[in-house]
Amino acid sequence: MAQAGVDHAGVLVGPGNFPRELSSALARSIFAALPEGATKLALSLSGDPEELERVARDCAPDILHIGAALERISPDQTRALKRAFPQIQIMRSIPVTGEDSIGWAQSYDGIADWLLLDSHKPGDIQIGAQGFTHDWAVSARIVQAVRAKVILAGGLGPGNVTDAIAQVAPYGVDSKTRTDRDDGAGKDLDRVRAFVLAAKPVLQTASICDGAGGEATGRRSPPEP
Repeated sequence: MAQAGVDHAGVLVGPGNFPRELSSALARSIFAALPEGATKLALSLSGDPEELERVARDCAPDILHIGAALERISPDQTRALKRAFPQIQIMRSIPVTGEDSIGWAQSYDGIADWLLLDSHKPGDIQIGAQGFTHDWAVSARIVQAVRAKVILAGGLGPGNVTDAIAQVAPYGVDSKTRTDRDDGAGKDLDRVRAFVLAAKPVLQTASICDGAGGEATGRRSPPEP
């Protein structure tokens, strides 16, 4: 993935409740194999704060991505996690389902370092991995309404990522389903490269890779002070 041009290498970490979840031990081995300078991102879909703490402690990622539905991990719980692990940046998925999403994003602004805007089906216990886009006009309004770095996700692939960047102006972009293999067993590296080649020339700022093995592309973000 890093050799294909992505900026952040993401691993879905958990006990196996979701497809493609890996153990903390395997996540650590993947992170250890990354080239120097790659950003390590651990995604958890858990709604249990203690499980999130375990992932942060055991995997020691650069970024911990919280992908559980909003009602499962609150802003206050996110703030507590940030205080417990100040050395780890926090990314919070935000479901983009309508006007309410702007307020949801603002409720995590100043707590999470990153907001990932993704598609969502009401009732799902996780955000994202749907394979369809959402209303980019709402996402563009979120970008203007928050200070956190915003990553655009949700049904993005080589064929639509340029238009998405033009309409939303995100900090970075993310792809999962549209750069997966047809059998769903991992990433299609040719699609990943095509996504990178389409996105990087039009991104004006830094960008990242998501926590489920998907990609976000662009100039690598500068190191945190």
